[in-house]
Amino acid sequence: MSALVLALAAGAVVGLALGALGGGGSVLAVPALIYLLGFTPAAATTASLIIVTATSITALYAHARTGAVRWRAGALFAAAGLLPAAAAGAAAARLPQPVLTAAFAAVAALAAVRMLRPGPADSGPAVGDRAVAVRPVKVAGTGAGLGALTGLLGVGGGFLTVPALVTVAAFEMRAAVGTSLLVIAANSLASLATRGATTAGVDWGLIAPFTGAAILGAWDGKRLAARVGGTRLKRTFAILLLAVAAFMLVDAVA
Repeated sequence: MSALVLALAAGAVVGLALGALGGGGSVLAVPALIYLLGFTPAAATTASLIIVTATSITALYAHARTGAVRWRAGALFAAAGLLPAAAAGAAAARLPQPVLTAAFAAVAALAAVRMLRPGPADSGPAVGDRAVAVRPVKVAGTGAGLGALTGLLGVGGGFLTVPALVTVAAFEMRAAVGTSLLVIAANSLASLATRGATTAGVDWGLIAPFTGAAILGAWDGKRLAARVGGTRLKRTFAILLLAVAAFMLVDAVA
């Protein structure tokens, strides 16, 4: 199978995950870029941020049209994470790749376990900025931590942002998915700003079709999300994270 076909197929899956779940794109994109398309880990993490940024902005527009984005809380999350994301992105290049991979796997597994717990998102209030009172200090602190992890691990952070919005800000799943896309785009852009040197290893002939397929997949994912309940979305998301975490942990210790 040609690299172009693989790029298109992988991009479609990444976009579907981002559109339906508000995250999971980077945890799928990085392994696909490394194991299917032959990217180095450094180039793969940078390329994934490019792909996820473009796809997240597209998916954000689709979710915003249906009112599934809480702009004030999302902006606070994003603003708090910008500087930590940039600083951690610069520091990530100095850490051994197996350490980063193991850390990624541990955090993804923790997020999956938290998502499997019953929570207020299953029967939460209607979407909107006024539906739930936001605690600015707690939200800002969580946003800063998410930004640091985004920069350190080279991922968009949706797999952490969605459960954080559910547990910290008491968002229902639909609002968490939509709002997470705003945070993902902002943090990914901040991390990319510190990774300019690694773009030299990015094959734009594969990244462009990968990104195009991901954007188209995100629209399909949005339609899928509208047909699936919050509980089923959370379970799907958690299973996806556990599978990725197990794979990456085995790879790190191999």
